[in-house]
Amino acid sequence: MDVTEAFDAVAGSYDEARRRLVPCFDAFYGTAVEVAAPPLRAALAAGRTPEVLDLGAGTGLLSLLLAAAVPGVRLTLVDAAPAMLTVAADHLRSRGVAHRTVRADLAGELPAGRYDAVVSALAIHHLDDAGKRELYRRVPAALAPGGVFVNAEQVAGPTPALDRRYHEVWLGQVAALGSDADEIAAAEGRMAYDRPAPVAAQCRWLAEAGLVDVDCFFKQWRFAVFGGRRG
Repeated sequence: MDVTEAFDAVAGSYDEARRRLVPCFDAFYGTAVEVAAPPLRAALAAGRTPEVLDLGAGTGLLSLLLAAAVPGVRLTLVDAAPAMLTVAADHLRSRGVAHRTVRADLAGELPAGRYDAVVSALAIHHLDDAGKRELYRRVPAALAPGGVFVNAEQVAGPTPALDRRYHEVWLGQVAALGSDADEIAAAEGRMAYDRPAPVAAQCRWLAEAGLVDVDCFFKQWRFAVFGGRRG
């Protein structure tokens, strides 16, 4: 089973476990929305439809939150897992949100367009470091002037000892929130496909790619929100 098949297999139940498996769910996703929202609102104020590209969109969780925060956005969701995209499209269609879905992996070219925000949540860590850096090099060209890139991500610790500590803390937190042994084992099975990198390195790669105002806007153990802006 590859990473696409692993996520397609849980598409129907994926969202139900999010608040247990992402212990800082509200702050994590809320910060991503806060960072992405200003250029979307600026587009609305200028009389045009804000365009959002969601990379590794999965079931559309981040896209749905952005659409709720900034009504009137138009979303392009990219994911390699067709069952996940089907769930996302059903959610967005039921809420009347303008969208399109593109089945593709993150190693390919980005969908054509100029986007006010390029966002991602818990997806880019499936690329190796070279793949991450190559994706980050492509992001600025996809952004409209002043547009933002926001990555709500699972990151590695800066040292092996801290990385082990991140995992220990996560295990304790998800158990306290009600994840049972089967749910934790299934999550760890999907995590076998992960290739996380430290947040400091990823911020450096974004700056090297040409983004400005690069920062880590939120971090709680292995969960971080970071990004930058096209000048």
